[in-house]
Amino acid sequence: MNTIDSITLEVSDPAAAETFYSRAFGIGDRLRLHATDAETSGFRGYTLSLIVAQPADARLLLDDAIAAGATGLKPAAKSLWGFGGTVQAPDGSVWNIATSAKKDAAPPSRAFQEFVLLLGVEKVSISKQFYVDRGFAVKKSFGSYVDFDTPTGSIGLGLYKRAALAKSAGVDADGSGSHRLVIGGSLGDVTDPDGFTWSSPA
Repeated sequence: MNTIDSITLEVSDPAAAETFYSRAFGIGDRLRLHATDAETSGFRGYTLSLIVAQPADARLLLDDAIAAGATGLKPAAKSLWGFGGTVQAPDGSVWNIATSAKKDAAPPSRAFQEFVLLLGVEKVSISKQFYVDRGFAVKKSFGSYVDFDTPTGSIGLGLYKRAALAKSAGVDADGSGSHRLVIGGSLGDVTDPDGFTWSSPA
């Protein structure tokens, strides 16, 4: 089964970004940072999600991220599917902190259960086929959304129509230039139909 072992964010100031992520989320070596001066503007076409156990955990991580320098995009709130909110890191990446639970059952914790990459794509059917052809099994697929089946311990992968993903995150869908993102995983060195780059695990 295909896996994603790491996400590398290409940032202007790796030291500042490392300080931010240590204070905000504490993800460890699955999140890597690389210096770049690649041109980019607006929405970069993806979101990173941390799935937590309960609303109190989501609130804690969102508050920690804002205290560390993130900008709030969507405040923590209940929805039909659960509870969550969205922030933008100082480097420009968009983070969603969410849970399917609607009530707290324990004291707040900074622990998260899943780390998920959601790619905003122009044509879901084409991008879906690209990944299926390379061995990704589909777990859920409906309309403009696809969730792939990845093993325990892997970073999760999903596809969403770009405009819908931007709306969900609370940002404008316009953007151009580099995604400033490299996916480290079992696909090796490839680029998908929307320009997202994969690399072999280091």
